[in-house]
Amino acid sequence: MRPTDFAPLWPGSNGAPLPCTLQHAFRSRGSGGRAAADPGGPSPAGALTTPSAGEAPPSPAPAIPPTEDPMLNSALDRLSVITQVDTGPPTAMKLDALWLRLRQEAREAYAHAPMLAPLFVDSIINQPSLEAAAFHRIAARLKNDVVGLGIIIDAFNRAVADCPQISEDLRTDLSAVVDRDPACERFIEPFLYFKGFHAIQTHRLAHWLWHHDERDFSLYLQSRSSDVFQTDIHPAARFGRGVFLDHATGLVVGETAVVEDDVCLLQNVTLGGTGKESGDRHPKIRKGVLIGAGAKILGNIEVGAGARVAAGSVVLRPVGPGETVAGVPAKVVNRAPNVPVEEQILNDLLYDSFVYTI
Repeated sequence: MRPTDFAPLWPGSNGAPLPCTLQHAFRSRGSGGRAAADPGGPSPAGALTTPSAGEAPPSPAPAIPPTEDPMLNSALDRLSVITQVDTGPPTAMKLDALWLRLRQEAREAYAHAPMLAPLFVDSIINQPSLEAAAFHRIAARLKNDVVGLGIIIDAFNRAVADCPQISEDLRTDLSAVVDRDPACERFIEPFLYFKGFHAIQTHRLAHWLWHHDERDFSLYLQSRSSDVFQTDIHPAARFGRGVFLDHATGLVVGETAVVEDDVCLLQNVTLGGTGKESGDRHPKIRKGVLIGAGAKILGNIEVGAGARVAAGSVVLRPVGPGETVAGVPAKVVNRAPNVPVEEQILNDLLYDSFVYTI
């Protein structure tokens, strides 16, 4: 059986295939839109529709509107195909380029590694949306004899229904890995295999549960994430969007820590307390910060936007915006003349060129 033979299924649909229309869409920068879609008629799931010989091409649909997130826009700009998923009436049609890209990669991976067919089919190809696929994959890793797959998926669905921001954060986190990790070339890699991506999504669910009077379930997920992904993130800790947990092993984040957008944390990082404070006692990591492997940042101190913390450093004092600190205790070894704008921060977050080590 070929990858294209699998039709996506809605959960609980008793095997009924989900009608899909996949169309070519090419970037059109000159017209001001990211991509223009062609709303052709229905075709078998997974097949690309193109006009037959002598057939007039269908009228184009409006260009995909840009999102409010520049990282997601950057990822969408690189895509050459979009999808329309027919969930009923035309108003329910959904353009989702990132999801189609992931499905495309799953089919290609299936062709090259047929022994992993159940993983590709169950986790992506037979799922109706990127969110459903992500929740299924993460729940499959977290489930055990105590809490099954369905309970975790249901919790994710409740969280997203109440807070759609979780869905946007998931997409931005996924894009962040592909944008910043030089060893990652496909969206399917973090989506299926990278525990850092799975750990941050698990935390987003635990954080929602923590604030919706489900603290025991929240703490249970923290414990399971520690068992499965080797990360210990308190459910109350606050994370922004586009967070990249590289390798993730040994990451510890305390209860009152704050991690803002576009932050990169490598393995064995601790955002902890000094043991001398109570209440608000953990670090505040501002936008675009890079924290190297094994670094420890202790106490209610701020690491300013665009700063870098060298591997193995112990940071006990605030770090200014754009500063690079290294050592035990950490000292400033470099000051950027100006804090980089967001695009520079994203382009410069190549940790393999980060040379300050202890």
